[in-house]
Amino acid sequence: MLTQRQRSGACFRASSASPRVRIARPVRAQRGVLFIKNMFTGIVQGIANVTAVDSKEKFSSLDILFPQGKVDGIKIGASVAINGTCLTVTKIAKDTLSFDVMMETLRATNLGGLKLGSVVNFERSARVGDEIGGHNVSGHVHCTATIAAVEQTENNRRLTFEVSNPAFMKYILPKGYISVDGCSLTIGEVWGNKFSVYLIPETIRVTVFGVKGIGDSVNIEIETQTQAIVDTTERVVAQYLERLKQQA
Repeated sequence: MLTQRQRSGACFRASSASPRVRIARPVRAQRGVLFIKNMFTGIVQGIANVTAVDSKEKFSSLDILFPQGKVDGIKIGASVAINGTCLTVTKIAKDTLSFDVMMETLRATNLGGLKLGSVVNFERSARVGDEIGGHNVSGHVHCTATIAAVEQTENNRRLTFEVSNPAFMKYILPKGYISVDGCSLTIGEVWGNKFSVYLIPETIRVTVFGVKGIGDSVNIEIETQTQAIVDTTERVVAQYLERLKQQA
């Protein structure tokens, strides 16, 4: 049995092709705390509730209520991953944060489907010295996937996802990491344009996977090291084959 690793929109960048690997840069925040700009660990910190959606032309604003104490000390301009999508805080009202979501984010992620009462995974940006219990997650969603199957056993749950863009399947490898709605997971099986993951009870309890079912949309972020290795290998092999062709 595989164990699961738990592993917004000014800082969001959607990718329809292979994006460049970006190195997170540390930035100094309030009270001398050093944050890592736009980087997350994939360890979901809890579930938050959408309390308002203000939809405008090619733009939307979200109000999200967080569990008490989970956003203490946060400032306007801070980054928070909502379903794995990096969003920037625009307003603060106690435990409720507001975020502006641009058109491309609404199109390329499942945030466009949020409504009053929706629940979301959240994670605040990592700080220097924090334990990386999952894997490095940027909050830049590559594509979405749909839950194709849910299989429940006594001690775990197996979810099967169908990826919307098959071009990203080459980066999804058995036993590799992947971010699903901001949660760092270990990939189980891979076939066609589908892959599976196994969730332990704790993951089901603290994430939205406890309430999601067949047909629901999730955000997918590919693990950047895997992406870099695959892209580099493809490029080197292509160059080698081209040289052989020229020498023939």
